[in-house]
Amino acid sequence: MFDFERATDYIRSLELPGSALCEEIQKDALAGDVPIIRPETASFLLFLISLKKPLSILEVGTTIEKYPPRIEEAKRNFARAPRGCDITLLEGDAADILKTLDKPYDLIFMDAAKGQYIHFLPDVLRLLAPDGLLFSDNVLQDGDVLESRFAVTRRNRTIHSRMREYLTMLTHTPELTTSVIPIGDGVSLTMKKNTEEM
Repeated sequence: MFDFERATDYIRSLELPGSALCEEIQKDALAGDVPIIRPETASFLLFLISLKKPLSILEVGTTIEKYPPRIEEAKRNFARAPRGCDITLLEGDAADILKTLDKPYDLIFMDAAKGQYIHFLPDVLRLLAPDGLLFSDNVLQDGDVLESRFAVTRRNRTIHSRMREYLTMLTHTPELTTSVIPIGDGVSLTMKKNTEEM
């Protein structure tokens, strides 16, 4: 039987440290109990960005933020980043902000409140450029999504059912091509088909 935890430990042992700034941000996040992307997921995302070379990226998470302390922290981190001037911080609730956006994005990184993914999806797909990539993090919810609804603690059942609905929508919508990958806490990669080529 494949030992997923052992494989993850080994993959993490191969990782090289990030930049000094990234390492410092990660250390601060861990100290402040702020959830961050897992190292193996970050490497995979960086690989895809290198491969796809997106010109426009939307992150539904830190670059759309409504929690004031995290807004201030994001501003500080962006100010220290080498390309920080290229980042636009959108302050407010993602459900409201997504409706106001209209330019297409080559890459959308979904890493917000997990129970809201399904509610954000219509606007996210509207904003995703043809042949664009939607990268959704934490879709397996530490294995909870694999379990029966009744095997999950009561407080997690709403997230469980909404995430299952989200994954079903991504994998059963004809205009999309989706792969769910058990890396980190689970990611899904979704390509929006270019209807002009169909």
